[in-house]
Amino acid sequence: MDDKVALRAAYERFPAAIKGAFLLRGADGLPHQVRIESARATDVAGRVSAPIAIEPSIIEVSPTMDTFVPFEVPTLDLASGWYQLGCDVQVDGVAHVAHPGARFLIPWPRSAVRRGTVDLRKKAGPVMVESVECASDSVRVGYVAEKAPTITITADGAVLALIEVEHDDEAGRGRVVAYPALRAHGRLAVQVKGSPPIEVSLP
Repeated sequence: MDDKVALRAAYERFPAAIKGAFLLRGADGLPHQVRIESARATDVAGRVSAPIAIEPSIIEVSPTMDTFVPFEVPTLDLASGWYQLGCDVQVDGVAHVAHPGARFLIPWPRSAVRRGTVDLRKKAGPVMVESVECASDSVRVGYVAEKAPTITITADGAVLALIEVEHDDEAGRGRVVAYPALRAHGRLAVQVKGSPPIEVSLP
């Protein structure tokens, strides 16, 4: 889709809603017909999807200026989590799924999450797992490895949803970011694919 039409999202946070607009522009120097069939905000963990009210219509997209499609996402009833916007779009009659814009957070109550850092420096195959940082919005596992490894983080045996993997090829290190560890969790484990899990004492 990006080779024909660029679809971005810009928004602002308000106490009870996310308000913004989808921005469409021709990316190949040509005009296109675009139809946004539906839109939604989906929890990265795949548990919750909130529809975004958009009236489907044919949009003539220009290669020289942005076309704005306003949207609003009520947030009062959304569960705590990281969310991304999704759109079902037709470009010149061809269906696409797009995820424009940055993710946004519906925070967990401060009393519900664990915070603190655990130094590990434990080897798991070719990977050195250096630390686990429990933050209010995520668990961050720092590692040293030539290539980005496949790391799974579990709390009481349940996999914590992955938010992102950051890896610096030149430095040979990175971190895996997942959903936060909660006060209700009693045990955390970090598993590098192909190696036994590393048990972590929660702070």
